[in-house]
Amino acid sequence: MLMSQVFDPLNLILAGVAIVILWRLRSVLGQRTGNERPPVSMAKPAPEAGGTNVLEFPQTKTAAEKTIDMEPAKPLWEGYAAEGSAVAVGLQKIALADAAFQPKSFLDGAKLAYEMVIEAFAKSDKPTLKSLLSREVLDGFSKAIDARQQAGEKLTFQFVGFEKTEFVTANLIDKRASLAVKFVSQMISSTYDRTGALIDGDPKDIKDVIDLWTFERDVNQRDPNWRVVATETLN
Repeated sequence: MLMSQVFDPLNLILAGVAIVILWRLRSVLGQRTGNERPPVSMAKPAPEAGGTNVLEFPQTKTAAEKTIDMEPAKPLWEGYAAEGSAVAVGLQKIALADAAFQPKSFLDGAKLAYEMVIEAFAKSDKPTLKSLLSREVLDGFSKAIDARQQAGEKLTFQFVGFEKTEFVTANLIDKRASLAVKFVSQMISSTYDRTGALIDGDPKDIKDVIDLWTFERDVNQRDPNWRVVATETLN
């Protein structure tokens, strides 16, 4: 009885009509007509003008404000050399040949190199010296280390800090940049013989040291490192 009701002709006609209606509804609801309402934004509304958390986008700045932001760049040498001096001219030439060159960054690196070299010398650390010094300067440091070791002497060292660091010369010749830097620093050093007796310096005395070091680099090379090619103690 139930099977005959399912396959009753009237039921089949009604089922067919329902399928056609559902198909047409789906074809309309599943397509965009261009007249849909825009989706609701989940972004928070912008604060009112009187609020304190106003987000200012770059494009909302006025022309006058943009002009203030675009301050003229300071000369590269300003703060490191006198205007029109040979050092100022040299710094500018080096910067033109090496776009990455900045006086401040260089001096920061030079101070670090200075401290590393004198500490490596005190510790007889030749590998560190080799990475920072030219061959000629390395030979001089190595001979002093060898002589100290052969004599059985021991050098103790403590770096205190810098009092002043400044450019003395700046040159660019045939793509080779050269910068001489004067270091005015303070340190404590003392040397002992093989018996432990003090033979030089004072472990409690802070000594003022003035050194003039020259750094060089070929600006055509990819290697950005500078090497110490000359050292001189001025006091």
